Amino acid sequence: MQFGLNFFPCLSPAEKPAAQYFREAMHLIGLADELGYSHIRQVEHYFHPYGGYSPNPIVFLAAAAQRTQNARLVTGAVLPAFNNPLKLAGEIGMLDGLSGGRLDAGFARAFLPHEFATFGVSLDDSRKRFDEGVAQVRLLLSAENVSSQGQFHSFRNVTSYPRPTQRPHPPIWVAATGTPQTFEESGRAGFGIMTIPLEPKRMRELIGIYREAWRLAGHPGRGTVMSNFIMCCLPSRAEALELAREPTNGHLRGLAAAASDWAKGASTKDYPGYDRMIAQVSKETFEDQVAKGVGLAGTPEDVIAMVRAYNDEVGGFEAASLHVAPSTMLVDVAERAMRHFAAEAMPKLAGL
Repeated sequence: MQFGLNFFPCLSPAEKPAAQYFREAMHLIGLADELGYSHIRQVEHYFHPYGGYSPNPIVFLAAAAQRTQNARLVTGAVLPAFNNPLKLAGEIGMLDGLSGGRLDAGFARAFLPHEFATFGVSLDDSRKRFDEGVAQVRLLLSAENVSSQGQFHSFRNVTSYPRPTQRPHPPIWVAATGTPQTFEESGRAGFGIMTIPLEPKRMRELIGIYREAWRLAGHPGRGTVMSNFIMCCLPSRAEALELAREPTNGHLRGLAAAASDWAKGASTKDYPGYDRMIAQVSKETFEDQVAKGVGLAGTPEDVIAMVRAYNDEVGGFEAASLHVAPSTMLVDVAERAMRHFAAEAMPKLAGL
């Protein structure tokens, strides 16, 4: 199993100015290679403290590329619904070159109604925009002098520059939460899957759908699943719990506020069950996450036991993306947790 770092800002300027957040994030990223973390990942969101400091993960990861030599750079994930595929393909090719071929291109449908409303994009077009956008970006990266007639974007006889360093294109990932169709289609296409740690029985079922679709499509292996966890690993359980509690709750409160439109009747045509799922997630607390074994806070022994148990319960996953600086987490605490996890827990979990 590989362990990387996930940077998902959930902050207002009053809590932490953007310049401070990015300075601290780059400091932590500068430790990644030294400590053996496999990837750096950032999401794309807009217009709200929940994710608003990351409107363009490609810009963030371009800076991260200059602080690392080995870690993969994962867009976790870019949103085709709000991007022109011609521009996105060029930016992906550019970042792949800047990083010496270390980019993993992750895509997502987006799920926050307020973003769709602000961009003037219908929630009911979410899946169509995603499918078309990913296909067009993949085409532009894979070949030259290509054409595509789409419902939302079209182009003719275009060669995207710079050409990607990895051929035919960087590895492709899809962010998936609870929609079986997304898991199945991603497995059939040969894409990796990025998930959040839902209830283990449900996640085992979804991962099973993904792996079976992967197998039936004839791809080698069984696919790649990456799961995201908040992490605070310290020598003292009491200290880890105390220091992680409010930053984690701040992140969860930010999610609840950003996703509040689901409770106001947002369309669920392309998001079956999201209203119920978001309602449940919005009630989550730090204590809930720790009790369920998906809030990785405690001693190395605690964290090791949680990861092993979750891995067994869901049928195995290949990578963990660790959110080490949620909300108002102090940078020195995040660094201590990174160092302690790398020294005391990572070696014992690498064989999973």
